[in-house]
Amino acid sequence: MRSLVSIRRVKAITPIADSDFLEVAHIMGWQCVVKKGTFKPEELGVYFEVDSFLPEEERYEFLRASSFRDNVDNGKGFRIRTMKLRGQLSQGLLLPLDQFPELAAFNEGDDVTEQLGVQKWYIPETAASGGTIIGERPNGIPASDEIRIQSAMELLDELHGKPYYITTKMDGTSCIVYFIDGKIGCCSRNKEIKDEEDALYWMPVYKYGLKEKLARYGKNIVLTGEICGPGIQKNRLRLADTQWFVFDVKDWDSGRYVPYDEAIEICTNLGLQPVPREERGDSFNYTLEELLEKARGKYSSGLDKEGIVVRYLAAPKAISFKALNNDALLKEKD
Repeated sequence: MRSLVSIRRVKAITPIADSDFLEVAHIMGWQCVVKKGTFKPEELGVYFEVDSFLPEEERYEFLRASSFRDNVDNGKGFRIRTMKLRGQLSQGLLLPLDQFPELAAFNEGDDVTEQLGVQKWYIPETAASGGTIIGERPNGIPASDEIRIQSAMELLDELHGKPYYITTKMDGTSCIVYFIDGKIGCCSRNKEIKDEEDALYWMPVYKYGLKEKLARYGKNIVLTGEICGPGIQKNRLRLADTQWFVFDVKDWDSGRYVPYDEAIEICTNLGLQPVPREERGDSFNYTLEELLEKARGKYSSGLDKEGIVVRYLAAPKAISFKALNNDALLKEKD
């Protein structure tokens, strides 16, 4: 389970001009608008990341007017999202540690997501059924959920000076296609889907002829990509039909994600399109602020793109993270 809630130290407090009641607390690479005087630099707090979905409890009732959600996909609770308050970006929720007596035994940096019953918020991705679920995603088949760079600032140092590439984060739904020991299968982010030609998550297999192509390829492989098109998310790309953009290629027998150039070659041989590449370089040297600026921008449709994914060229999953477009996040209402 992704770490959504953790105990974090406030790095700094900065004022908000013309505000007598609010100020900005800085945690890791994030910033949160908080009530003035609630925190001091170096104090610990409980930090809820963007996309946390908090249970209905009295201590969160102050969020009801702005954040309460009730739907079939997520149930009832409070969704934490990127907002602007008094002109300042607020990315998550920071609350005093003393409001959580059940966390007395935990320390700075500890993940307390499970202890507080917090789940990840999922925006419903498709307007129609993706297919018939036949079980959980098989063991060993990797899920895709890149960490946000603000939660792992150390990755900037790890990638510094190394060859890298940057791809566009596509607006769609994650789909996994695997070919292992002669069997082909398809999965959504978390579930395995029955082989039906009209199932959304089997679209890549039937559209690109992967049953025949992967049998000829003859190697055990897992391909992960984003299905984009009408009825999926908001179709910000304004595609006329569904398409699949591959971003991960895993050699199943060795357990390794193949290097970027090899992955592109495999996609080419299989007639698949990789996610669009925005940049490739020999020596990574971006700051957080520069990456967040680069994450802004538009798709070819003219609509806000979701963001970017940055990876180490030689071993893509060894160092991998995303930077999301705050312009797009601020417009989210669901």
